[in-house]
Amino acid sequence: MRGYDLDLLRFLQVLIEEESVSAAARRMHISEPAMSRHLAKLRTVFADPILVQSGRRLIASSFALGILARVQEVVHAADGLIETHVLADLRNMSPKFTIRANDLVIAAFGLPLLNALQQDCPNCELVFAPEVDDAASDALRDDTIDLYVGATDMLKPEIRRQTIFHDRMYGLVRKDHPIFALGITPEALVQYEYVSVSRRGRARGPIDVALRDNYGLTRRVALVVPNYHALIGSLAGTDLILPLPRLVLDRIALEDRGLAVFEFPFALPHIRAFQAWHPRWNNDPVHRWLRETLFRVARQVSGVMP
Repeated sequence: MRGYDLDLLRFLQVLIEEESVSAAARRMHISEPAMSRHLAKLRTVFADPILVQSGRRLIASSFALGILARVQEVVHAADGLIETHVLADLRNMSPKFTIRANDLVIAAFGLPLLNALQQDCPNCELVFAPEVDDAASDALRDDTIDLYVGATDMLKPEIRRQTIFHDRMYGLVRKDHPIFALGITPEALVQYEYVSVSRRGRARGPIDVALRDNYGLTRRVALVVPNYHALIGSLAGTDLILPLPRLVLDRIALEDRGLAVFEFPFALPHIRAFQAWHPRWNNDPVHRWLRETLFRVARQVSGVMP
């Protein structure tokens, strides 16, 4: 084996991917001095520095970048030898999965995902962590969450992602709203006040861009709320317009609540929701099972069958 074994190749993979001795040590759950010793051995075995200084940080050498794909392939193939056994043992495991998502995702996927996971792993625990101001990339890097599910593109380049569904926005109003008599036109839309659902307190978005750029119109957002639940019960007593994705609207008893839905009379960007994870978990069999289960559930719930 020319002085190295599979474990040393794992250390090599992590060091190249993280480009940091300390980050690699945290990922492999060993001390920094131990990881430094592994790096020193790798440098001897491959006659290459593996990581080189660039300003205040380390970067992978050209040789290391050149062999990364082959190292990942070897490690993945080795992990595949035990994956079948690991997944067959899911019924005897008690894993805890933490997923950061907003209330729209939790309302649509929470119970279906739990039911699907428990079919294979009855003792698993599913925790939905609320969206907070800390970047999702940091939480994934620090291993405080297993997955992020959302639609924001503010993720670090190394974070892996997979689109799980697409959706569109519709307008939710009381069923006898006067806009139905006027006709759903851009001019009619700006005659009424809006509710914006935003955890960060943002009032503007694609609807405002479409009205401004295409029609020279401006709508008034009178109320911004962190989630839509607080408004559903009282919306029927107002003339407010609440834009929501179809995924949510399909799960509201509209008739019972005296509510109705309309389509916006102009094109809006599709909502592209994805799941994201740190590459350290890319080849982990249990984590991959979690991702594949979430992907399947999301496609089924959103009406796109696998």
